[in-house]
Parts: sequence; C-alpha cells; structure tokens
Amino acid sequence: MDLIIRRAMLPPRVAPQAKHAVDIGIEAGRIVAVEANLAAVARDEIDAAGSLVTPPFVDPHFHMDATLSYGLPRVNASGTLLEGIALWGELKPHLMQEALIERAMQYCDWAVARGLLAIRSHVDVCDPRLLAVEALVEVKRRVAPYLDLQLVAFPQDGVLRSAGAFENLKRSIAMGVDVVGGIPHFERTMADGAQSVRMLCEYAAKQGLRVDMHCDESDDPMSRHIETLAAETQRLGLHGRVTGSHLTSMHSMDNYYVSKLLPLMRESGVSAIANPLINITLQGRSDTYPKRRGMTRVPEMMAAGINVAFGHDCVMDPWYSLGSGDMLEVAHMGLHVAQMTGVEGMHACFDAVTVNGARILGLEDYGVAPGCAANLVLLDARDPVEAIRLRAARLAVISRGKVVSRAPAARAALSLEGRPSEVDFKLHRD
Repeated sequence: MDLIIRRAMLPPRVAPQAKHAVDIGIEAGRIVAVEANLAAVARDEIDAAGSLVTPPFVDPHFHMDATLSYGLPRVNASGTLLEGIALWGELKPHLMQEALIERAMQYCDWAVARGLLAIRSHVDVCDPRLLAVEALVEVKRRVAPYLDLQLVAFPQDGVLRSAGAFENLKRSIAMGVDVVGGIPHFERTMADGAQSVRMLCEYAAKQGLRVDMHCDESDDPMSRHIETLAAETQRLGLHGRVTGSHLTSMHSMDNYYVSKLLPLMRESGVSAIANPLINITLQGRSDTYPKRRGMTRVPEMMAAGINVAFGHDCVMDPWYSLGSGDMLEVAHMGLHVAQMTGVEGMHACFDAVTVNGARILGLEDYGVAPGCAANLVLLDARDPVEAIRLRAARLAVISRGKVVSRAPAARAALSLEGRPSEVDFKLHRD
C-alpha cells in the first residue's frame, strides 16, 4: 500500500460500527481497507495514536472572488450587508484577474492546511466582462489535483434587476461554472423575486444542473422565497439538487408559517445552508433590544429531516473582516448561536461542516470506507466534540492519498489528561 494510518478513531456518525481504533489503508488515491490491526505494509505510515481521522471539511457556501480583498477600495464602515454589497459594486470595476487569482490561490492554501478540501464558491456574473468567472475557472483548474472547487453562477445584483445578468449567467455556465445561483430577495419586488426563482430553476432543469440560491437573507419575515424555491423543486423534479442558502428570514417568521414550510422543504429534498459567522454578524443590525440572532432555524430543520450544512461565506472581504478558512470555527459559532450544546447537537454541528455539505456538493466518493477517495484529516482530538471545542490542530491532511500538510500536536496543553499537576503549578508559582 502507499499509506496506512494506524490506530485512528473515526467520527461515530461517519462510521457507527467503528467503536475502537482502526487502521486505514490507502492505495492509488483510494481507501482500500478500514479495519483493526490491518496486516499489511506500506511505503509510509502515520500513527494516529487514538486521535480522530475524519473525511475532509466541506464549505458549501463561500465567495472566493471577494476573499482577502478587505480594505479595497475602502473598509465597510457600518459593517452592514447593504454597505458590503455597495462596496463590492465599487470594487468590481477595479478588479484585476491576476490579483483575483492570487488571492483565491492564497485562500486555497489556507483551506487545505485546515483540512478543507471541498468548497462551493459563488462567483458574481453581473459584470459583463465575466473577469471573476474566468479567474475562478482558472483557479478551479489549478487546484483540481488536491481540492474540489465547485462554482456557482451568482447574479449578485439580481438576475432580473441587473441588465444582461441572465445571459451572463448562461455564458458563465458555458465557461465551466457548475451550479445555477440566484438572489430573489434582492430583486425589485416580491413578484420579481418569485419569477427569478422559476426562471432559474427551469433553466437548471433543462441543463441538468444543481441550484443554490441566496434566499431570504433578510430580517423581513415576509421574505418567503424559500417557499417558491421548494415548490419549483417539486414541480420540476429537482429533488436533491437544490439548496437554499442563508434563509435568515426564517429566524423572524411565526411558528405557524414555519410549521407549513418545513414539511414542504423536506418533501422537495431542498437542502439548507446556514452561515453562522456571517449571519450572526450581519442580521439584526436595525434592532435595538431585544436583538435577533438572525441565523436560520438550524435545529428545527434538522429535526424535520432537512439536510443542513454550515458555510464560512466570507473571509476578509467587504462583508467580513475576519476569518481564516477554519470550518471548526464555523461549527463552534453555529452550535452556540443555535444553542445546540447537547451531545447530539454538537455532533450534528460537526456533520454540518463535513458530511452534510458533501451531500450538497454531490461528492459521491466522500467518506471513510473502502472505495472512497483518500481525502482525510487527522485531528489533534479524540472525538468531534473535542475537535470543535479546541478547534483542533490538523496533524495531517491527506488529499488524493498524499499527505499535503502536517502540523505539530497542541492538545496536550489543553486536554484534561494532559493538564499540569498541582505540583507543577506550585513549582511554577515558586
């Protein structure tokens, strides 16, 4: 074999049958064995020593065309969503393709080092030059050997509101973009928003494409385009291929309406993506107190059988000045905002940055089982809850069967088992 990872613990929801440490055998970029005490030899071995090995982190919602552009051409003084959109409009005419590629490639390096090996990035198609599209298609080509990058044609200014946006979207698909996007709540009227959903879903159905729409990213409880998106998914037979991102208006909806909405979403197979870091930052800005959290109803949707994932959304761009590509930070914020601090809830939040996002992207060879792609992360933690608590170091990142990143262990200073003794404290104080 090419590589064996010895004595690895697996996430219980990824491999419920694996209650003890296992060995993972890898050959030709694929997992060929997952069993205890694997009787085989390999050119390289890693001793996990009881630490957690998981499939890679997945970010199903990101904006790579804007990443690392913080401060260009100015800083978002108010920190609001609308100023961020306006600021992006100011920046677009000054974008340079090589600079955009350089920033995106730098972010991909950050991502891989943090075990993030699959990203779905929205790319603005309202600029008729499609400069950002060309740049990210090139980035997708460059990172293909080690990172799955999926692109969404995103009409940031509204597919009906922005002249030529629908044609630009079609052109971007022809250039190699994978998914049809939209932003119905940003159209001029509610009716236009519903029309944009129908038009874009019909186009995706004809082209055999997936759909991922920024949907109801608003504090307005009457922004209900997710209802139209689910209904169009049903009508067009797009089950399992459609995602509604953000859905923050659901935070402000009354319970009776939501009780009707959730079954419709479940029946249509529409997935949902919450973006905890950004939703908690941008929503509720006009509130005094009490102030709304803004993030969508994650635990309620999960309980209803809807596939829910978490996205990072932004890193150092017009909307968000922070971030590092760490999906454990996203999960950490998500479980706090959603109040999912029970054991099952914390495990569900780990799923939200791994397996649930993989379903949205359609990654068919994702997992830790024979036949799966050998994309794995060795974490300096014993289980998913500890990984989130510590934002655990990525001891090794394996992509396509090759170790692409290593880091030293850090857990000993923070875990209960590794804490200094009382004598050590006394000696230190003396």
